[in-house]
Amino acid sequence: MGGDSDPFPVSVSSLHFPSKEQTISQTLSSLRRSALSIINRLHSIETDATFVREVSEYYNLPLVANERCGSWYIPPEAKTGSAYFKSTDGHTGQWDFSLRRLNLQILPIARQHGGCIIVDSTRRGKLMPDALSKTVPIWCAVINRALFPSDIAYHPVQFPPNFLGASEESQIEHRVDGFVKSLKDLKLDLDHLRQQLGRPIRVAWANRSYFHPTDLQKGDAYNLFVLCSASKRVHGAEMSEGGYIQGAGDDSEGWAHGLTPPVFWAHKSTLSKTREDDLPELIETLVEEYQKQDGGQQATLIAPTRNLYISRTDPQSTEGGACDLVIDCNGNPEATEGNPKRLNLGCGLSKLGSRDLRKHLHKVLAFVGLQLESNPSQSLLVTCESGKDLSAGALLAILCLCYDDDGNFTGSRVKNKVDKQFIRQRLAWLVSSKHDVNPSRSTLQSVNAFLMERPDY
Repeated sequence: MGGDSDPFPVSVSSLHFPSKEQTISQTLSSLRRSALSIINRLHSIETDATFVREVSEYYNLPLVANERCGSWYIPPEAKTGSAYFKSTDGHTGQWDFSLRRLNLQILPIARQHGGCIIVDSTRRGKLMPDALSKTVPIWCAVINRALFPSDIAYHPVQFPPNFLGASEESQIEHRVDGFVKSLKDLKLDLDHLRQQLGRPIRVAWANRSYFHPTDLQKGDAYNLFVLCSASKRVHGAEMSEGGYIQGAGDDSEGWAHGLTPPVFWAHKSTLSKTREDDLPELIETLVEEYQKQDGGQQATLIAPTRNLYISRTDPQSTEGGACDLVIDCNGNPEATEGNPKRLNLGCGLSKLGSRDLRKHLHKVLAFVGLQLESNPSQSLLVTCESGKDLSAGALLAILCLCYDDDGNFTGSRVKNKVDKQFIRQRLAWLVSSKHDVNPSRSTLQSVNAFLMERPDY
C-alpha cells in the first residue's frame, strides 16, 4: 500500500467520473425527459380516459371535449361535441367571457341529453384547470342571465366548493353583468338560443378528489353541466409517479410529433408496443395514412346568410366542390388566371399572411361584387390552410360590407355603419356557425384597419 503504484485516489481531483460535462442538473433533466416520454404520456392518457368514462357512466351524460386537450381523453365514438373555453379567461384579474369563442354549439347537446360533461385537464400541481374552475362557470352565469332573466336562482356564478377565495369570487361576480351586456350587444337571436338550451344550467364538478353528490343528477328544472378534470393531481415530480404524467395531453405540439387524438385512439395498441425511439417515424406514417382517408373538408354555411361557406383548403381538389365560387387565401394566384369563378390571393402563413390579406381585401370585395351582383344566389366558399384564420378574416370583411342584418347580399346598395361593435356582431355570425373559427389577433387587426380606413364609412 503506498508508493507511486498506489491504485487508490488520494484526493478529490484524482477521482474519475464517466463524464466531466454531465452535471447533476443535467442528469436530473435527462431523467425528467425520460419520465416525460411519449410512451408514458400515452399510457397516462389511457389511465385518465378510464376515469372520464366512469364519470360519464355515473352521471349518464354525454362527453364534450374542451379542445384541444380534452379530446385526448375521449375515444372518438364517445365524443358528442367540442367546446373552446380558454384557461386564460379564468386567470386571476383577467376573467372574461369570450365573444370570439361563444360555445353556443353546446346548447342543443345539453337540451337533448339534460346536460353534458365537459372534459379537460391540467398539468402537475393543480386540481383542475382555470377553464373549469372559472371560465366555464362565468360562461354559464352569463348564459343563464341572458336567456333566463326570470330564473334568478341560476344567476349567481356557480363556483367549485371551497376552491377559490371569497375576494376572487366577489370580483368575478361583479363583472358578469358587463359580460351579459356584451353578449346582448351582438344582437344574436336570444329567443332561438333559449329554445336550443330549454332550461338554465346547473354546474357540478368531477375530479379524482371530488364528485358532486348524486342528488345533483339531471332534472326537469335545469341542464346539468359536469366539469370533469381528467388527470390525477400530482404534487411531486413525474419521476415519483412511476411514469404517470398529470395533464399528459396538454400542449401536444411539444411532444406528439403530429399525433392527434383520432390517430392515437385508432392505433393505441400499436403505439404502446413500439419502442420510444421508433415512435416519431411510426407516428408520421400513421398521420399521413389518416389524412389520406379523412376525405377532405366539409364546408360550413355561415348563418344567417344562405350562400357563404368556409372550410380548410383541400389540397386534393382544385374545384370548390358544390360551391359556385371559390376564394383561396393561400392559393397561388397564377393557378386561377383566366378563371372568373375562382380567386387565389397568394397570402403567406401566420402574421405575414395576415398582413398579406389586408393588401388583398380590395380584390376580395371586387370579386364578390362582380360575381354576386348579377346572381346573388351563387354559393361562395372561402378557404385557407387552417380554415379558421385568413378565410374567416376575408369572410368578415365580406359580411361587413356586402350583407345586411338578415344575411342577404346587398352589394353596394346598402351602406352599413362599420365600427368596432358592428364588426364584433358580424364576427359572432362566423363563430356561431363554425365553432372552431379563431382568427388571429393579427388577422383581426388587418381586417379592422381595412374596414375602418375605407373612405366610404
